[in-house]
Amino acid sequence: MENWSTLWENIKSFFLEKVAADYVSLILEFLLLAVVYFYIFKVLKGNKATKFIVVAVCFIVMCGITFSFALLDKYGLLLIVIMIALLVFTMFHSEIKRTMLDANSKHSKEALTVSGVQLIIDETIRAVQNMSKKDIGALIVLSNENLPEGIIQSGTVVNATISSQMIEAVFYPKAPLHDGAMIIEGNKIYAAGCFLPVLQSENLPKEMGSRHRAALGITSVASVTAIVVSEETGIISIVKNGAIKKRYADASDLKNALSEYYWSDLTAEGKSI
Repeated sequence: MENWSTLWENIKSFFLEKVAADYVSLILEFLLLAVVYFYIFKVLKGNKATKFIVVAVCFIVMCGITFSFALLDKYGLLLIVIMIALLVFTMFHSEIKRTMLDANSKHSKEALTVSGVQLIIDETIRAVQNMSKKDIGALIVLSNENLPEGIIQSGTVVNATISSQMIEAVFYPKAPLHDGAMIIEGNKIYAAGCFLPVLQSENLPKEMGSRHRAALGITSVASVTAIVVSEETGIISIVKNGAIKKRYADASDLKNALSEYYWSDLTAEGKSI
């Protein structure tokens, strides 16, 4: 009972003395911590780190109780907050970067309808499968305008309508843009010949070359999907969130990946997204 009495006295003292004397500073501190934890938990939730969220919440509640019993001063509590923030940044730095890029995403897939999307999907699948049969290497990135501007500037802005002929022409071995990545945004081939950050890892199989490393690299820092056609084997791979989600992808796998990209916000025939 004595502990509860102490807690009650500390709460009254906090609101009657500290809050009244320095309420502006306390409000600013509260807002700052609220914003910090909002983004921390947003990153954790987006990456399905539910258990980590539960542990962090319990830890914060315990720190609050300790602070209420006057066993910890506010500077000690601030140190713990900073340590948690640094821990999250260290463990999820790629996810944080991806979230920051998504914040600038415009998601402007202009005037797309169900029939229009289906045509684009069919044309893209046809091009990828044709290149696979001919062992023509390709790297296609499905973007929501959330790529760093430097990546776009490293290539050539095309702004062309999506068709199997256009995609295959870009990746034709003697074409000037075939070595880089193609960036698709909505119903347009926005850019081609773009250079992407390459994942540096010694654990990848030897048959995965620079295109696979580039696909893994860009999907690690941005919420995009990459489709890779191996120049050596013709194998099609689908890459997302810094991992190969499907190797030896067939038409059905490609359709699912493209549908997820195009139809996430499309709900009816003739409705724009």
